[in-house]
Amino acid sequence: MISAIVYTSATGSTAQYAQLLARKTGLPACALKEVRGRLPAGAEIVYLGWVMANGVKGYADAAKRYRVRMVCAVGMAVTGTQLGEVRKASSIPEDTALFTLQGGYHPEKLRGMYSLMMRLMRKALVKQLTEKPERTPADEDMIALLEHGGDRVSEENLAQPLAWLNTQEG
Repeated sequence: MISAIVYTSATGSTAQYAQLLARKTGLPACALKEVRGRLPAGAEIVYLGWVMANGVKGYADAAKRYRVRMVCAVGMAVTGTQLGEVRKASSIPEDTALFTLQGGYHPEKLRGMYSLMMRLMRKALVKQLTEKPERTPADEDMIALLEHGGDRVSEENLAQPLAWLNTQEG
């Protein structure tokens, strides 16, 4: 039985999703860096982490300590996309439920190498998207997100993870 929601957040989007999920499920939510001693090793958890280069930050550490039953990867991409890339980059087993959630882009909250990497990536992505001959509404939204920052966290994005969790209750 899943006993907690554990998360790693860089700019707050993942923490927001963890708190929304906690409110919807009644499960406690705790940051991975603070959970040691509060949750026994081997406990079944839901893990939420932010995405960098398709990898879910903190997942490997969480998977070493706990039995991760579901992963929610929070990034800038549209909810429900890049599942194969994220599963592969983070070595998430096929029997672990995986969902991707669109978070946001908050450049003012990034520090060090993450700030530098995102500045470089932002320029390249905006250029790539603006040069597309036919842009989709999702492309336009991504351009706006990259150029102005913003938040795409929403309760609606949790519909599939919540439905999966509902099938897990005894």
